[in-house]
Amino acid sequence: MQIHFVGRDYDAIVEFEQSISVREALSNAKIQPSTVIVSFEENILPHSTVIKSDLTLNVITVSSGG
Repeated sequence: MQIHFVGRDYDAIVEFEQSISVREALSNAKIQPSTVIVSFEENILPHSTVIKSDLTLNVITVSSGG
């Protein structure tokens, strides 16, 4: 199975054989989980969400500063 992460700054595919959390998939794609929000069909997904099938997920970079 695979997860395709797409966004302005991202285009990465992660292959996996069993269920995987969004956080684990982001890390496997070399995307720092603390710097992004992930959504599917306009719904924000917690990084603890478990993925069990092929998906394309939107990745939005979060920036902060002071």
